[in-house]
Amino acid sequence: MTLDEFYQKRLKESPRIRQWFKRLKQNRKVLLDVFFHRAHTEVFEKTNCLNCANCCATTSPVFYQSDIERSAKALRLKPGAFIQKYLQMDEEGDFVLTQAPCPFLSADRTCLIYSHRPKACREYPHTNRKHIRQILDITEKNTQVCPAVLEIVQNVQKQLKEFAVSNIKRTNFRGG
Repeated sequence: MTLDEFYQKRLKESPRIRQWFKRLKQNRKVLLDVFFHRAHTEVFEKTNCLNCANCCATTSPVFYQSDIERSAKALRLKPGAFIQKYLQMDEEGDFVLTQAPCPFLSADRTCLIYSHRPKACREYPHTNRKHIRQILDITEKNTQVCPAVLEIVQNVQKQLKEFAVSNIKRTNFRGG
């Protein structure tokens, strides 16, 4: 999917996705990790982030002290100089990039500090982490940034629907 196709799909799906997340947050019975992990694996088997890099072009990761030190060292800067050159503090008190796109995103969509990138970049889009329920708000926001996350969410929606149907059939079969 091209970024233009993603933007169109995102615009069309956004209200439904928002409602789905709202219902999902209220339903504490469903163990989401299994569904998200399965969808994450399926989607990333066929996804090459270098074809997109929209996350790097539009958002900033949070930089923790260890990220600052690692990234600064890779660029042969002191942490203070790295902060002064690339970071600012956001309204939540976290260090984030002063600009988008990321200054480390090269023209070929590769990361100039890839092996030293922040933890948030290493773990993005966070759809394979344990306790996904704790970050449903972030996951919902990421459907607006990452085509893979939108596809993962749609995959999870499909899985949950199939799971519900199979449970109904099983309950009806047992006579319950």
